[in-house]
Amino acid sequence: MADAERRSPKQRAFTIVELLVVVAIISLLIAILLPALGRARDAALITQSLGNLRNLAAANATYGADYADRQFQATPDDVGVAGSCQNYLQTACLPPLVLGWQGQTQWAISVGPGPVACPGLLGCDNFFLLEPATFDTARNLFGAWRAPGVQGFSNYLSGRYYDRVFFAPKDLINLELADPYINSPDSFSYTDSVGIVFPSYCFSPAAMWSPEVLSRNGYKNPRVMPAGYRGPAAGQAAYPELKTRMIEHQWLQNQDGGPTNPAFEGGSQPWIFNQGINSNPNAHFFDGHVASIACSEVMDADRRMRASWNGVPSAPPVTGRGLWHTGTPYGTNGYYQQFSFDMLVDTSFHVLTTDGIRGRDVLGAK
Repeated sequence: MADAERRSPKQRAFTIVELLVVVAIISLLIAILLPALGRARDAALITQSLGNLRNLAAANATYGADYADRQFQATPDDVGVAGSCQNYLQTACLPPLVLGWQGQTQWAISVGPGPVACPGLLGCDNFFLLEPATFDTARNLFGAWRAPGVQGFSNYLSGRYYDRVFFAPKDLINLELADPYINSPDSFSYTDSVGIVFPSYCFSPAAMWSPEVLSRNGYKNPRVMPAGYRGPAAGQAAYPELKTRMIEHQWLQNQDGGPTNPAFEGGSQPWIFNQGINSNPNAHFFDGHVASIACSEVMDADRRMRASWNGVPSAPPVTGRGLWHTGTPYGTNGYYQQFSFDMLVDTSFHVLTTDGIRGRDVLGAK
């Protein structure tokens, strides 16, 4: 028996050094794999957002099929003929912007009253919400371009304002606010504590006005233009593969700052897509394709265009003669650039595209 015991292999435990080696190898593998997993997750979220934009592109196409290829509009074509909302209400009503039904209650943004039986009691102070966007600087370019979830457009999807197709998966702030409503049976929901949550995606307001509003020959106020509010047909896009139609409104890709922009009142507003040089929003274009657009590339294209229109690079810039228009009441700041994260970014593409639907937000190869 003693000889058998001497012949059996002797059992031994791992030494401290061997355990440390194993732990080091595992830690190294985790360090290698975690960034890859993070990139894969990020790529999946980008793919999901691009998928949302493809669905929105299909909805735009279906809407256009019903409305002579026109863009979604919330303002009648002839408002500019009257010269103002107040003048218009002397003879006609402005239709309400319907958000949806919450139980037996219909929520809508209305303008009125006038001498005729107009719905609503809010008056022309609400007119800016029906415009594509407003050039009243106190209203900060707000308008229907920010609200694709309204029933005039959402009926070409699910008919719901709070549908996940309107919310990018990286837009965590707005998703958290909208989440209680997304699974609601109602087409719209409202509580005083939350208010209205605006979708992650937005139309290009530049493409919702007449192209003459943001003409390279000078800005024109749509409120006093007979055809200023006549939304153009998608077929009027001179460069459909270069003009954005819808885009992620928030800065979601390559974000450098925190989730909210402290410059906005209340401190709970997300950064906007044009407020950082590294921003790379997802968009869909008038030819139907979807893609990401780097602000840095857009700015380079804008510089090339301004130099081309000016004749020589050193010439002083001509108002409006770039890919985005600097001659509006918002001037060279454009769309909220005074609240940008860095001092390098300088673009209001998509929002103030020169020549509107006939213009471009990106250029081809250099």
